[in-house]
Amino acid sequence: MNYVTNKAGRKIPEEINGEPVIPYMGVGGYRPSGNRYGPPVSSCRDYPPDGNKLVDSLREALERSGLRDGMTISTHHHFRNGDLLANQVFDLAHEMGVRGLRWFPSASFPCHAHLIPYLEDGTIERIEGSMNGPLGKFVSEGKMKGTGVLRSHGGRYQALQDGEVNIDIAVIGAPTADPFGNANGLYGSSACGSLGFALADSRYADKVIIVTDHQVDFPCIPWQIHGNDVDYVVKVDKLGDPAQIVSGTTRITRSPDRLLLAELTARFCDAAGIIKNGFSFQSGAGGTSLAVGEYFKQIMKEKGIRARFARGGSNRYLVSMLEEGLIDYLLDGQTFDLEGVRSLAENPNHVWTSPFTSYNYHGKGNFAGLVDVVILGATEVDMQFNANVVTHSDGYLLHGIGGWQNCLFSKTVILPIPLFRDRIPVLRERVTTLCGPGELIDVIVTERGIAINPLREDLIEATKNSALPLKTMEELKAEADRICGKPYGPLLDDRVVAVVKWVDGTVLDSVNQVQSTL
Repeated sequence: MNYVTNKAGRKIPEEINGEPVIPYMGVGGYRPSGNRYGPPVSSCRDYPPDGNKLVDSLREALERSGLRDGMTISTHHHFRNGDLLANQVFDLAHEMGVRGLRWFPSASFPCHAHLIPYLEDGTIERIEGSMNGPLGKFVSEGKMKGTGVLRSHGGRYQALQDGEVNIDIAVIGAPTADPFGNANGLYGSSACGSLGFALADSRYADKVIIVTDHQVDFPCIPWQIHGNDVDYVVKVDKLGDPAQIVSGTTRITRSPDRLLLAELTARFCDAAGIIKNGFSFQSGAGGTSLAVGEYFKQIMKEKGIRARFARGGSNRYLVSMLEEGLIDYLLDGQTFDLEGVRSLAENPNHVWTSPFTSYNYHGKGNFAGLVDVVILGATEVDMQFNANVVTHSDGYLLHGIGGWQNCLFSKTVILPIPLFRDRIPVLRERVTTLCGPGELIDVIVTERGIAINPLREDLIEATKNSALPLKTMEELKAEADRICGKPYGPLLDDRVVAVVKWVDGTVLDSVNQVQSTL
């Protein structure tokens, strides 16, 4: 295999799975050309005139879609760890003797460990999507035949619209659908909220199959997936495990250290003048991020501040802020708990969005740039503020990128992270895997101090007279090394098992096979 060094100084293959790559050229360095990809033109004469696209089984839908060796099959992750559908798709592919498939999920979860035997026997040749939990371990140990490709949510949409990836068959699980193929995720036993991550699949795939366990008569209102994009509809007994799809109770962390991270993050935003009337914010659904939102809520109530919008992952905490009048709009990319599902169905100011409207870097603008502050996590950060979210310091690939890369284009990016985990420093000389360039990351908040990127002179000036524990990255790393000792790096083989793409489709870094870890 031949390699090239990209603009970030990372060694990457010149080809991935037999296709040439475009090396990362820096933030904004690559400019695309050409026209957007379009799926094959369809004719109404090929579909039932009464609009009824129901077929008897998922197998029949796959057969009618022409499933064969080497195809690309996509699924979405709105059912999270309760997904049953993706596993059923590849069970059927295996039964049909189909081999060499490319699985193109918007994300995977531990429940998809079910697919490891199909990676071993060649039913699935490779995964181009997040590889979490057991799948990540399997890939890191060099057991997958092809090379994995990791993209952000926006990068996935970019890959489809630019024609970088062509989906042969998209299988979309819809908690509610009509026989024409109109669908949403708001109702039924498998209700998951927004279906935004399946929109690109419905619009760009050659064939689109809707699978539902809650069929309604036409019209399914509101429809997020449009029946005019759908080829077949299948009714099944059960799409997913409701207990694993959405949580009845999304909980704030109880860890004193994590609560301190959240408090320091909120205090920083207040001191920097970010929390003000009409501001906007985004935070995740993890325990620390939820706690940041609650501290925001306290500050907003005390000062009579109202936010114009919050970007989510919706959850009951954001819903409560919306319903209490602290937020004008809640823009929902995916829905994390039952309160989020309820609110999305009932409240017109709780609006579903998609990776196109939010994150697509090859669009005419980007929601991320409208967000005043985004709160994210990381597995590692280095002295140049570069960050890693897909591997740990042992080299194992155990997380997906999600929307993390896309959020880096927000006005202020803050990473609340512990100084160390299990006595392993999170601050490194060089991140194991580069996922986000440091020039886009503004503030690192740890329980032992806050470091501001020197590029953000405005934030340094705004907070210099505050009571915040401001430190340099060098001071924080020295403290981590004093407590934990200087860490060894992972032992990696030469073989590249996956690559990380940047939001513009260029290759940012490689993930090498894990040999062993000291």
